[in-house]
Amino acid sequence: MIPLDIFSDPICPWCYIGKTQLDRALEAAPGHPFRIRWLPFMLNPDMPPEGMDRRTYLERKFGGRDGAVQAYLPVEEHARRAGLTLDLGGIARTPSTIDAHRLIHWAELEGVQTRVVSALFRAYFVEARNIGDAEVLADIADESGMDASVVLRLLATREDVQEIVDRDAAARGMGVTAVPTFIVAQQHAVPGAQPPELWARVIAEMAGQDAG
Repeated sequence: MIPLDIFSDPICPWCYIGKTQLDRALEAAPGHPFRIRWLPFMLNPDMPPEGMDRRTYLERKFGGRDGAVQAYLPVEEHARRAGLTLDLGGIARTPSTIDAHRLIHWAELEGVQTRVVSALFRAYFVEARNIGDAEVLADIADESGMDASVVLRLLATREDVQEIVDRDAAARGMGVTAVPTFIVAQQHAVPGAQPPELWARVIAEMAGQDAG
């Protein structure tokens, strides 16, 4: 199997779009050679634990309401093209994602990482849930086949917080500045939300190398 490492953040709309487009290509190639792993990159590493009012966050980030609207127009357009219906207006808070990344890390250990990543994206962008909330994360863990009570206990501690911080720093140290960033075979970086057609070509090329 060929590793496909994906740096992402569950509150990044382009990551959700990029995953959806990759999924489409993978579904069309059920014998694909990839072993997928999701790695942390925090868009807002300094976000307070309680998060921030989303409107305030967007206006600060994009220089006012008009800037925020302009920034999200292409997001909505690309989401529609990918077949996603996002409830961006329903999102009340921009959360800290460190706990969501901890859950993704634990999910890898239990073999349900992509399932948890999918559920986090859906919870935030489609259901407008606060994925910085421990109870929400425990619900996501439960629906993904993990033990919600164990996850709740772990979230109440500092378990693996430093691991996530260190991995985020390592990503930046290797030159990752935006997400999604896909690393194919530990050497080829593919930045951004790429269309299924590009992934189909990469899969075909990698499958040929793997067979060789």
